[in-house]
Amino acid sequence: METLQVTDLHYTYPATEGEAVTDIFQGLDLTIPHGSFVAILGPNGCGKSTLAKHFNAILLPSGGSVQVYGMDTRDEALLLEIRRSVGMVFQNPDNQIIGTVVEEDVAFGPENLGMNPKTIAENVDKALHAVSMEEFRYSAPNYLSGGQKQRVAIAGILAMTPKCIIFDEPTAMLDPLGRKEVMDTILELHAQGITVVLITHYMEEAALADRIVVMNDGQKEMEGTPKEIFSQVEKMKELGLDVPQVTELVYYLNKMGRNFPKDILSINEFIDLADKNGY
Repeated sequence: METLQVTDLHYTYPATEGEAVTDIFQGLDLTIPHGSFVAILGPNGCGKSTLAKHFNAILLPSGGSVQVYGMDTRDEALLLEIRRSVGMVFQNPDNQIIGTVVEEDVAFGPENLGMNPKTIAENVDKALHAVSMEEFRYSAPNYLSGGQKQRVAIAGILAMTPKCIIFDEPTAMLDPLGRKEVMDTILELHAQGITVVLITHYMEEAALADRIVVMNDGQKEMEGTPKEIFSQVEKMKELGLDVPQVTELVYYLNKMGRNFPKDILSINEFIDLADKNGY
């Protein structure tokens, strides 16, 4: 079952005064199955965030189609159900938090969907528990850390009971601890069956996904498992992208005559193989 089906997608940003129109996509095809964890990578300006905004009808195709659980995003009658099915978390949590108390903020989305008060209360409890923020439910968001704010933003999406969540660089503004908190939350949500689409510039985050899509100039350049993608170090560098640090280390060690598998993604994997080979 496909969560998101992108077919022959075309999108053109309207021209601003004195500038030409900007074509972002010219026939993009992409399928994201239900229950998967897909990371989307690509250089700045390649269309990652524009694509993300198509997934819950913030933007609509100029041509082709985007289907969300079989619903065409251009059908205005389905807009509420589409946005209930696919939630979005952006890089700056301050742009998504509007309540003066955490509990109120998490309840905002379900209230807008017209859920009854009992269901809202239950959903808020479950959402705060899912992101480990129960103890902060009566706190003011402005006193929270960046990682905690992002987890509140995620809880606000969870309270609307989505089937899929799009994370558009959710850790870009966080310190290492905040990034870990958010990634731990994302992995837990995926383990519970929620479809996850993660746009990120952190290759170690992308390595946690089931599948990676690499975009370039509005097109799908590469697609595969993290091991399949990151083992192609030279091609990734040609696209202006990095690979996980340990994968790059292995790449240079092999150029010096070592014989490590080129698809190593984690430090622990590297250490185990180094020990076995007596390095």
